[in-house]
Amino acid sequence: MTIKRVFVANRGEIAVRIIRACRELGIQTIQAYSAADKNMLAVQMADEAICIGGDSAKESYLNTDAILNAAKMKAADALHPGYGFLSEDPDFAQACLDAGLIYVGPQPDVIRLMGNKSAARELAQKAGVPVIPGSIGPVSDINQAKKIAQQAQYPILVKAAAGGGGRGMRLVLDESGLENALQRASVEAQAAFGSGEVYIEKYLPSIRHVEVQVFGDGKTVLHFGERDCTIQRRHQKLVEEAPSPVIDPKVRKSMFESALALCNTVEYRSAGTIEFVFDVSEQKYYFIEMNTRIQVEHTVSEMLTGLDLVKMQLMLADEQPLKLTQSDIVFNGHVIECRINAENPEKGFFPCPGTLEKFNPPLGPGVRVDTHAYSGYELPPHYDSLIAKVLVHGRDRQEALSRMKRALRELEIDGVITTAQFHERLLNEPDFISGNYDTQFVKMKMWAGHPSQHML
Repeated sequence: MTIKRVFVANRGEIAVRIIRACRELGIQTIQAYSAADKNMLAVQMADEAICIGGDSAKESYLNTDAILNAAKMKAADALHPGYGFLSEDPDFAQACLDAGLIYVGPQPDVIRLMGNKSAARELAQKAGVPVIPGSIGPVSDINQAKKIAQQAQYPILVKAAAGGGGRGMRLVLDESGLENALQRASVEAQAAFGSGEVYIEKYLPSIRHVEVQVFGDGKTVLHFGERDCTIQRRHQKLVEEAPSPVIDPKVRKSMFESALALCNTVEYRSAGTIEFVFDVSEQKYYFIEMNTRIQVEHTVSEMLTGLDLVKMQLMLADEQPLKLTQSDIVFNGHVIECRINAENPEKGFFPCPGTLEKFNPPLGPGVRVDTHAYSGYELPPHYDSLIAKVLVHGRDRQEALSRMKRALRELEIDGVITTAQFHERLLNEPDFISGNYDTQFVKMKMWAGHPSQHML
């Protein structure tokens, strides 16, 4: 490795994950931290650490100048952005390169292209990848929007071109609500992502969310299987599993081919995820976006394949070619991941930061826990509520479900309310056990009639 010192410009469990990968590769790490994160596990684990600002993300993990100055001060030669924060900001990636740092991720121009959903959608169409009926490129005025909506047929979604996570998105049932939805989505998108561009897609009421993990070295692109991320609340994932229990093998093969075709059009380098919605009844999939970074749920693919994807990221950034062929990637058994968040499901998954008076993660055969938490750790209120990712591997889905039930029973967390009991309830839902659910399952099934339903 020519990379000797990596600056970790993120926090939480992904920072711990990056440090562990670096350590196995013989790379020193410098951990960035905010004032609120001075006691986090990654600070204790890294070879060195440096405070980059105040409590808020804006003062610290979103502060490009502070990050680059700290990286320079600590003589880092590479920077890993993790996920979230600045990880999909092309200007930040370019600023890293301009500062003489190796950026552990794709090229800035590819991040910019694929980060614009309407542009990525247009590129997918050119590559022959199925997309949901709707606009090609952003919608510029109400008259154009009316024509596109009529062609796609109501109901439709107005979506932010530069964002995700449900922000800048509006459901429109008929033409009477279109103009207001365009305006509101654009304003919200501008505030959240710095771009008011929106586009239109047909609304598919009963879908699953399936994504394909990819890696490229600029010449070769490989896939590492799919992950089913259908169990969500407010468009945020709660459970991921692989393989998906509902996809026909022929359709799965076609989905992989589509993901690779799209990556090949931009000579993709580094880790990425091609996201699709999937219509179970029709066995059809449609491209929705690409994430040009490592995902929270990359761990699912690691357990399924036995490969270290973060180490692969670092080696690709070191300009090493992929040392695998597609036939080298073997998918073994079934994996399920539950995100344990400091949230109260009884109150619409409202965040519940506080001090972890006790934290004992589960152990035993086939169990993996990725976390930055420990007993006595104070979860700051300023960031994401994720405490830990509990993963299990089984010979098949049935064994994985049984193993996850056991792992959740072993998990001990005192001091804050978490989603652990929600997951235990989910694993006993007959429709989840049978695989009969869609992205509205949590809202419409598990919490039907619940007083907090309007918050989901």
